[in-house]
Amino acid sequence: MKLSKVFTAAALAAGFVCGAAHAAGTCPNDGVVRFGVEPYESAQRMLPVYTDLAKMIGDKLGCTVQIYVATSYNAEIEAMRNNKLEFGQFGPLGYVLAHQVAHAEAVATFAGAEGKPATYYASIVTWPGSGIKTLADINGHSFAYADPASTSGHLFPAYGLSKNGIDPDKGVKAIYAGSHTASFEALRNHKVDAGELNSEEIASAKLHNEYDPAAYVTLWKSEPIPLDPLAVRSDLPEDFKARLASVLNSLDLRQLPEADQKFMAANETPELKTVPQTDAAYNQIRDLVSTLHIDLAKL
Repeated sequence: MKLSKVFTAAALAAGFVCGAAHAAGTCPNDGVVRFGVEPYESAQRMLPVYTDLAKMIGDKLGCTVQIYVATSYNAEIEAMRNNKLEFGQFGPLGYVLAHQVAHAEAVATFAGAEGKPATYYASIVTWPGSGIKTLADINGHSFAYADPASTSGHLFPAYGLSKNGIDPDKGVKAIYAGSHTASFEALRNHKVDAGELNSEEIASAKLHNEYDPAAYVTLWKSEPIPLDPLAVRSDLPEDFKARLASVLNSLDLRQLPEADQKFMAANETPELKTVPQTDAAYNQIRDLVSTLHIDLAKL
């Protein structure tokens, strides 16, 4: 299978929000370090939290950190490829592509139990009354994916469908909602018959009192997936890259405001900290890409 929907790079139009200002001499890019984040939630919910996170990182780094919530997964990758970001948070599939084309290098991720890198899962769900009882019944029905470059919002659900004899492109009426939140809303409002729903979106919906487990029927669930990496651009000056990596892999998110902590606990890490991560942790994603015959160069 190949990705039938090629996503286009969105303009770098989302506003930059400053973190902490410090002496420019200790930092590249005239003292400004740019931090990109994929749109895994609505920008309205993400911006306040990541603005505070940018300030925390800036304080520890001694630089001005600017946050950029991308308009699409590909927009963030393009920004790093064009040297408009020094580091970013990518989804696992987005990271594999960013590593290939944009010099992204994983250095940290969010912590799970026992201080180890956290994982999450993807799932395929429907709702009672949709007429779908098993995964095989999805054939020919409308299906909500998040974004073509999303690991849990496209790649893993496509894999789940493929393993069960359903063409993930032609076997369903695929709709790319644009984000996990948008995909969830399509399911919640019965705009589609089935779709992807990952564990992070479920946690976020619970946080906002928008998730009723009785309203969804799980048809398939993935194995654990490594969580989003924090990745630096590998062509940064070595001394600064090492300093940035050291900051990113030892963040204590309990220093953030309480509302931010709730958001991060629901979406990223209940442990509220980051830990070191390596590029090799995402080799299973590369294996999945190979299994699905996805040509990352064409994304």
